[in-house]
Amino acid sequence: MANMAPAHTPESTGADGETRRDFLLHTTVAFGAVGTAMAVWPLISSMNPAADTLALSTTEFNLGGLQEGQAVTIVWRGKPVFVRYRTPAEIEAARNTPMNDLVEPAKDEDRVKKGKEKYLILVGVCTHLGCIPLGTKAMDARGDFGGWFCPCHGSHYDTSGRIRKGPAPENLKVPPYQFLDDTTVRIG
Repeated sequence: MANMAPAHTPESTGADGETRRDFLLHTTVAFGAVGTAMAVWPLISSMNPAADTLALSTTEFNLGGLQEGQAVTIVWRGKPVFVRYRTPAEIEAARNTPMNDLVEPAKDEDRVKKGKEKYLILVGVCTHLGCIPLGTKAMDARGDFGGWFCPCHGSHYDTSGRIRKGPAPENLKVPPYQFLDDTTVRIG
């Protein structure tokens, strides 16, 4: 009885003592990890924006044809964007407005790029209920302050796009933009 050998002795298949069971365990874990990664990849990939969405994320346009006092509307992300080449009188009126006369105080200098103050670029959606204000075309009503007028509920914006009268709670938004050169602007 003293010479009894253990009932089960795993046979070593490798020099460092690994068994066949260890090999199968490591192989199964590796296949499981690869399989999980292959299953999760489409989920993560589906969270990226589509190519058509990325294409609309920026818009470039040329200011070369725009004349003083003229405004145009371009489309960015499906929204109208007002671009106005302001006259010196419009810039002067915007800068001389007392801050206590504004519903949402904002300096004109903070709403335009330094050195390009004559160009005002705004998202053309009223901040009240999302209507598109008038004031871009020459024959449009520009409201009591010479900027834009929202015909839906009567909001009046000044020549800097700031709300001056009416139910709109905020100024017209300034989109992110940069000048690529003297006449080319990229929005977004």
